[in-house]
Amino acid sequence: MSAADSPEWPSDGLDVAALAGAGWRPVPFSEVVLKIHGRCNLACDYCYVYESTDQTWRTRPRAMAADVIAKTAARLGEHVREHALPAVSVVLHGGEPLLAGRAVIAAAVERFRAALPASCDLEVTMQTNGVLLSDTMLAMLDDNDVGVAVSLDGDRAGHDRHRRRADGRGSHADVMRGLHRLAGPYRRLYRGLLCTVDLDNDPIRTYEALIETRPPRIDFLLPHGTWSAPPPRRPADGEGTPYADWLIPIFDRWYHAPRKETGVRLFEEIINLLLGGQSRSENIGLSPVAMLVVDTDGTMQQVDTLKTSYAGAPETGLTVFGNGFDEALWHPGVVARQIGAAALSPTCGTCAVRDICGGGAYAHRYREGDGYLNPSVYCPDLMALISHIGRTVQHDLALATAAPGR
Repeated sequence: MSAADSPEWPSDGLDVAALAGAGWRPVPFSEVVLKIHGRCNLACDYCYVYESTDQTWRTRPRAMAADVIAKTAARLGEHVREHALPAVSVVLHGGEPLLAGRAVIAAAVERFRAALPASCDLEVTMQTNGVLLSDTMLAMLDDNDVGVAVSLDGDRAGHDRHRRRADGRGSHADVMRGLHRLAGPYRRLYRGLLCTVDLDNDPIRTYEALIETRPPRIDFLLPHGTWSAPPPRRPADGEGTPYADWLIPIFDRWYHAPRKETGVRLFEEIINLLLGGQSRSENIGLSPVAMLVVDTDGTMQQVDTLKTSYAGAPETGLTVFGNGFDEALWHPGVVARQIGAAALSPTCGTCAVRDICGGGAYAHRYREGDGYLNPSVYCPDLMALISHIGRTVQHDLALATAAPGR
């Protein structure tokens, strides 16, 4: 199935014109994910770019050309000026962004900074597998003020189970060498770690391996899957909670630590929402998602994890050469990520934790035949995790308010 012949929600069933007529307006994009290099030096078996049903990477350029970078920067500059945005972020992504090389990365950052008005702050970060974090690479990133987040799945055994080179060799030793350089002289650039949950790894051992370099934050990523292609050991129609059962011991270890060891985005976002705050993550809560992906050929895309749904799922049909960012704001898939509870399934609409869960990650809601108007395939896990965190926080709040002198 391709995007062109998909009759599924939201491409079929979400009336964007009616929303506009009723006065709804999208939130401008504040984050651009720049696919500066389209290939990778690892062959991770769970990668949503290369191992999913969408194989469009095969027909796209290996690397982003200078004219694509320049035009994307110009489009972002237009968008910033049109909406008077005070701050935006650019995330260098891939593939593996460091394969683009020091000169290309430095020139791209300079191009984006030059394209924005002085009134707008630009944060540039990258998500890397860490293998190429040499001293010379880190010096260039330091010179250009590029923050660095690294993918790491725990200790050597846990990491190397999936994150291997094409010849089967593990990458953990190389990643740790780069990570120790980052966490040492270049710590100011260190933004955190991204860890994909693997139920075969011991959760506490994984967490303790992750905090070895004192990361400022850890993101735990649930393996991508849908109702049509469920994630590992997540029964699509079952009530088990294997992923919550894996995450809850980490939460308890993290939450009850005598001192703060790191931030954990998923846990912090849930606590923030439970206390009445707004979500700052696309994977939890109902806050509008204001992110646009630009691939190596200049095509504008929705979040690229949608590649796990069907071939062409992230496509908008727009390019930086022919379209401004504002046009992408009105794409049904983008609109669906910005209208909050109105984009949730009837099941989610009556759920007690609706505003906390927010339906979970959008890509995880897909079911062939009706699209994304479903609960997350991780629904039981999210309910169990949120409920556990809620009980823990409620217990501590009750103790605090009952304390003498309160």
